[in-house]
Amino acid sequence: MRAKGVTRVVQKVSSTRAFARVAPRVVPALDRAVHRLTGGKVLLSAVMLPGVLLTSTGARSGLPRRTPLACMPEDSGRSWILVGSNFGRTGHPAWTHNLLAHPDSGISWKGEDIPVRARLLEGEERAAAWKAVLAFWPPYATYQARVEREIRLFRLERR
Repeated sequence: MRAKGVTRVVQKVSSTRAFARVAPRVVPALDRAVHRLTGGKVLLSAVMLPGVLLTSTGARSGLPRRTPLACMPEDSGRSWILVGSNFGRTGHPAWTHNLLAHPDSGISWKGEDIPVRARLLEGEERAAAWKAVLAFWPPYATYQARVEREIRLFRLERR
């Protein structure tokens, strides 16, 4: 019971506009630091949601970019859904542009480095994944309601 109460509080806080202003600067920096200190085994944000450290290629720069992200694992860790919510801010997050330009990337998942290929979900496939994502983490509905753009969903599959 206690864990459910904590989860509800975190969901409520993560749905606020104040969180959307502060989190993009604070959460990734903390995640990267904890990930580095634990040898890739822990992401701080993964206390509430599973998470990966995405290593993509910059769309314009061509340089490696490391981004800690919440994910929804599928098929016992054989694929993952990433949600380009950007904490409910107006623009698509940079990592989504990177995956569109360079879909071959990598993730660190529970301390394992895994090469993956990203695929933008569209149509019925996106609709089914969106429904599953909302059941998994309801605050994504609040993020979508805040913005006019359609939040991008990607499926990462092992290469």
